[in-house]
Amino acid sequence: MTVDLGGQVAAGGAADTQRSAPARTVDPRQHLAAQARRRRKKIAKHTVVIALLSIWTVFALAPIVWIFLMSLKLPQDIVAYPPKFVFTPTLANYADVFTGPEFMTPFLNSLIVTVGSLLLTLVIGLPTAYALARFSFRGKENIAFGILSLRFAPELLIILPLYLVFQNVGLTDNYLGLILAYQLVTLPMLVWMLRSFIEDLPTELEEAVAVDGGTRWTAFRHVLFRLIAPGLGAALMLSFIWAWNSYTLPLVLSGRNTQVITTGIQQYISFQSIDWGPMAAATVVSMVPGILFALFALRWIVGGLTAGTVKG
Repeated sequence: MTVDLGGQVAAGGAADTQRSAPARTVDPRQHLAAQARRRRKKIAKHTVVIALLSIWTVFALAPIVWIFLMSLKLPQDIVAYPPKFVFTPTLANYADVFTGPEFMTPFLNSLIVTVGSLLLTLVIGLPTAYALARFSFRGKENIAFGILSLRFAPELLIILPLYLVFQNVGLTDNYLGLILAYQLVTLPMLVWMLRSFIEDLPTELEEAVAVDGGTRWTAFRHVLFRLIAPGLGAALMLSFIWAWNSYTLPLVLSGRNTQVITTGIQQYISFQSIDWGPMAAATVVSMVPGILFALFALRWIVGGLTAGTVKG
């Protein structure tokens, strides 16, 4: 039996060396200085981001604020140079807007045409999006791309043949004609957004309803509709804004009886002068329906996102 005394001595010497090596110490002052540098860097980064966002907010909201200030000024204050930021506000411009037919008639026409186009979009778009998402048939992608291409096509390219067709069938200066024409703006967005939402939902949900004796309509109404509510709310919000702000289509297809708000505001521009005050007030009022609909759609989106939550 042999004992390797040299190996034991070497191992013992290495262990003694490790135990005798001084522990590495960190200077508290250096640690605090490093933390302070990181904190200053983070604060500087946040300051730059806040400054950039503030500049962008001012840039985006400045025209709206300027128009709102114009709507509260007298005519001599509007054209004053240098511009007046301190003035005596007046509501005379809003009184002219709400009492005169130059604004109220186009405003009501816009409500009728926009709401009607959204209802027709829902009737056509919901089944179309569901069929494109759930069924497999020949030419499905061609149909989907054809619907999307309606949004790609410039309105100036299709407005002339559309006007000729509407003139032959008697749809010019007609509510139904404008509602049908607005489908070029509202239908593609709703179909493609809802199709992507429905495709992301598992088919097992509908199969579970079918096992319980339900139909596709039952599964769509009680299950899928709640789950696609966020996408539907977002699509309707964008469709409403685009339809409400549409200018080229009503400029050509509408008439004296169906003039909408985007073309009706031009009535404040005459040959001799421009009524800046009433036109600014009409612009401010015309933004209110879009803001209200966006708030309503936002509540719908939040409600759809929380529809499937379970407490406990």
